Amino acid sequence: MDTNDIPKTYDFRDTEERIYQNWEENKYFKPANDPNQPGHDPAIKPFVISIPPPNVTGELHLGHVMFVAMEDLMIRYHRMKGVPTLWVPGSDHAGIATQLQVEKSLAKENLTRDEIGRERFLELSWAWKEKYGGIITQQIRRLGASCDWDRERFTLDAGLSRAVREAFVRLYEKGLIYRGPRIINWSPGLKTAVSDLEVEYSMEPGKLYYFKYQLAGSADEHIPVATTRPETILGDTALAIHPQDPRYQKYIGRNVVVPILKREIPVIVDEYVDLEFGTGALKVTPGHDPNDYAIAQRHGLPVISILDEAARVTKEGGPYAGQDRFEARKNLWDDMRAANLVIKEEPYMLNIPRSQRGGEIIEPMVSTQWFVKTKPLAEAALDAVRSGQIRIVPERFTKVYYNWLENIEDWCISRQLWWGHRIPVWYCQECNKMTVTRQDPTNCVYCSSENINQDPDVLDTWFSSALWPFSTLGWPDETPDYCYFYPTTIMETGYDILFFWVARMIMTGLEFTGKPPFQTVYLHGLIRDERGKKMSKSYENAIDPLVVMDDLGTDALRFTLLVGSTPGNDVNVSVKKVEANRNFANKVWNVSRFVITSIQHLAEVKGQPPDTEFIKDQLDKKTDWTDADAWIIARTRTLVRDIERLFQNHQYGEAGRQIYDFIWSEFADWYVEIAKQQVSEGGQRAYQTAQILVDVLDIGLRFLHPYTPFITEELWGFLKQACLELDPPLIPTHLSRAAKTEDQVWEDALVVACWPEPTDQEDWEDQAVTHFSLIINTVRAIRNTRAEKNIQPSKRIPAIIVAGEHAEMFRRQSAAIASLARLDTKHLSITETLPSKPKGYIPLVVGSIEVYLSLEDTISIGEERTRLDKELAEASVQIQRLTNLLNSPFAEKAPPPVVQKEGEKLDRFKEAAKKLKNQIESLEGKSRSE
Repeated sequence: MDTNDIPKTYDFRDTEERIYQNWEENKYFKPANDPNQPGHDPAIKPFVISIPPPNVTGELHLGHVMFVAMEDLMIRYHRMKGVPTLWVPGSDHAGIATQLQVEKSLAKENLTRDEIGRERFLELSWAWKEKYGGIITQQIRRLGASCDWDRERFTLDAGLSRAVREAFVRLYEKGLIYRGPRIINWSPGLKTAVSDLEVEYSMEPGKLYYFKYQLAGSADEHIPVATTRPETILGDTALAIHPQDPRYQKYIGRNVVVPILKREIPVIVDEYVDLEFGTGALKVTPGHDPNDYAIAQRHGLPVISILDEAARVTKEGGPYAGQDRFEARKNLWDDMRAANLVIKEEPYMLNIPRSQRGGEIIEPMVSTQWFVKTKPLAEAALDAVRSGQIRIVPERFTKVYYNWLENIEDWCISRQLWWGHRIPVWYCQECNKMTVTRQDPTNCVYCSSENINQDPDVLDTWFSSALWPFSTLGWPDETPDYCYFYPTTIMETGYDILFFWVARMIMTGLEFTGKPPFQTVYLHGLIRDERGKKMSKSYENAIDPLVVMDDLGTDALRFTLLVGSTPGNDVNVSVKKVEANRNFANKVWNVSRFVITSIQHLAEVKGQPPDTEFIKDQLDKKTDWTDADAWIIARTRTLVRDIERLFQNHQYGEAGRQIYDFIWSEFADWYVEIAKQQVSEGGQRAYQTAQILVDVLDIGLRFLHPYTPFITEELWGFLKQACLELDPPLIPTHLSRAAKTEDQVWEDALVVACWPEPTDQEDWEDQAVTHFSLIINTVRAIRNTRAEKNIQPSKRIPAIIVAGEHAEMFRRQSAAIASLARLDTKHLSITETLPSKPKGYIPLVVGSIEVYLSLEDTISIGEERTRLDKELAEASVQIQRLTNLLNSPFAEKAPPPVVQKEGEKLDRFKEAAKKLKNQIESLEGKSRSE
C-alpha cells in the first residue's frame, strides 16, 4: 500500500469488494485454536454465534442488514479481544417459499407439480436452489459479514438432514411425537398447514351477522346470536352462554336447531363466553375456531369439519356442499333471510388472518397432522432461564418468554409439501402399523411386509431450524467442532421470533444435548420508517438496502442501524440518517488523511527528530505534555473504559454514539486543530504530537472497526504503512495497549488487531479534562458570539481573558485559542484579574472565566444589554430554584453527595450572576461615556 496514493476522498465502490476479498484470502474469518488443527487447547473458551439462517429464496432487506451488522459487530469485537471466534453461516430451505417459486416456474409452462410427480419436482427444486440460492449469501458477504464460510450449512444438507431424522425418531421413541386430529392454520391456496409465523393479521372492514337460533320444539322462542362467519353455522355443535348471564339461564340444557340443516345442538354453559360481544350467546364451531375447539374438548362436543383442503364445503354442509366458503356464506345467509332467521347486519372491523406467502385468508381447520408434545420440553426450557443458565437481553422479554412457555400448545410439525425433510414414517398396508426409523426401511418392522409407503408430508421448516445451533456443528456425532464450539455463546435475533425459533432451539438443545444451546439471547427490534411506521412495499416506505449501499456505502448503512439500536427496541431508519453517517465516514477519512499526511511530512519540519524511545519515555512520564495533549490522552483513556463497559453490557448503540462524538467533536474538532500548530513547531514537540495523533487515531479506528469495517481497514492500513515508513518508525504506545509482543506492534490487518484494553483511572485525568474544557468552552462561547453578531471569519478581534488561577494555562494555549476563536494575537491579553472593566468591550462569562471582546463597529450596545439581561434573568431563576430546594426537606432526605452537588450548582450560578451584573455595569458605563 502506497500512502502517497491515499485519495482525497473515500471511494467505497473501489474499496469494499477488494478489502473483503483480502480478508477471505488471508483466512482472517477462521477461528483461532481450531479443534481440527494441531496445537488445539480445549481449555480456551471460544465465542460462537450461529447465524439466523435466511431463507434460500430471500433477497436482502433491512432486517437482514440489522442482524448481520449486529452479529458481525459482536464477532469482530471478540476476535480483536483475542478470543477464538466462530460465526457459522448458512441458509434455510424455506419449504413453502421455495416450493412456491418452483410451482410458479411450472405454471409458466402450464404444468403443475402433480402432473410431473414428486421425484421430478424435487429435481427442479434443487436446480432452483443451486441457481438462485447463493444470491442472499453473496449479499450478506457484501455487508462485511466475517463468517467462516468453509463451515457454511444448509438445512437440507446431508448432515443436517441426518440430524433432523435423529431428532424426530428420538422424540417419537420417547412418546413426544404423535399423529392425530387437532385444529391448525390451513392455507387453502397452498393446501398445507402453516405455522403462526406464516400468518399475518390485518384489520379489514367486515360485517357482524345477527340471527336467530330457534329453540327445539318451540316456534316462538329463539336465542339471538352474532357471528362474523355465517358459513361456519353449518359446523356448529353447541350454543354456549356465560354462567352469570341472567338472560339465557332458562335455556340451559335445552336444544336449539341449526338453521337450514335442522340439526339439534345443546345449549351449554362456559365461562369463555364474552358477555359484551354480540348478543352474549356464542355459537360453538369446534372444527373451525381454536377457542371453540377448546370448548368442545371441555364439554365432549363432536367436531364437524365443513370445509375441505380447498376451503369448499364438504358433505356435512348439506345443500351447500361443493360451494366455495364465501359463496356458501352468501347463499346460506340468503336462505336464512328467506326463513325469517336473520335479525340484522352491522359493519364490523375484523382482524383477518392471511397467508404470508399467498395472501389468501387462512382457515382454522381440524386436520390429522403430526405434533410434538411440547409441555415436557417447555419445563426444561423454563428452568434454563429461571436458573440463569440462559440470559435474555433485554430482561423484559423474559416475562414474555415465560408466558408463552407456560401456556404452550402442542406443535404441529407436518406440512403438506414436497420440498423439505420428509417425515420418516412408513405405513404398512398389511398390518396397518407404522415403522419409524433412522434409515429408510425396505420392509415393515412388525410383519416384514415389503408393502410399505412413506408418509407424503414434510416437516415444518422450524423443526430443522430448531436444531440449528448443534446440527451445524456435527450433531448427532461428537465432532471436534461440536465438542469445542457447542454450546454456542449468544443467539442474536429479532424479538418477533422469540417464540417460534428461540424457545424451540432452547427446548431441543436441552432435550438432545443436555445443554442450553447458548448462554445469552440478544433481541434486536424491528426496522421502521422515520415516522415509526412498519416498512412495507404496500405502504411504499420500504428502503432497499442494496440501493442505499450502492449510493452511500455499506459502512454508512451499518453504522446507522447499529448506532440507532438499543436491545429490544424498534429502530426508525431513513435515507437522511444514512446520508448523515456517510458524512461521518467522510469526516473520519479526512481527519485520518491529515494525521497520515502529517506523519509523512515529519521529516520536513524544522529540527532533528529525537529518538522514538525518548518520546515514548516522555509520554510514560507525562512530561512535557501540552494541556491539549493531557486532555486528549485523558479523554481517550476514559473512552476506552466506557466503551469496554458498554460492550460488556450489550449497549452497542450507545458505545457507537460515544465513539462518534469523540472522533468528531473532540479529536477532529479540537485536538487535531491544535496539533497542527504543535507539529509546525518541529523537533520533539512535532514528534510527540505525531505520536499522540497516531495513538488516538489508532484507538478510534479499532473502536470503529466493528461498526464500519471497510473504511477503518483501509485507513488503518494507510496509517500503519505511513508509520512504518518513518526512520525510525512510529509504533503505538501504551495508550492503545495494542502490542501483543515487542516484535509485533502493528498487526497484519485491523480485522485481527487487538482491541484497546482499559487502564485504571489516574488522579491527573479528571483535572486535565476539567482544565482544558475551560479553554474549549471559552472558545465555543467566543465562536457563538461571533456567529450571533455575524462577524466574518476573516476578521480577527481583540480580546481580554480574565482566567484567575487558570491564567497560566490560558497563556500556554494562547496561540491555539487565538487560532480557534479567530482572535487578534497582537491584541490578546490573558490575566489573572482585571482591576476595572474595559470600556468598549463586550463581556462574556464562561464559568469562572470572563472574556471581553472588542467588537467596535460590529454590534449594538442595546442588543448586548438585552443579551446580558436575559442571561442574568435565567441565572436568577436557577438561584431561586436551588435556594428553595436546599431549604426544603430535600436537604435532609437526599444523599449528602447529591445535596453537595446541588449546593455547588447554586454557588456557580451566584458567581455567574455576579459577573453578569458587573458586565452590565461596564456596558452602562460605556453607554454613558458615548
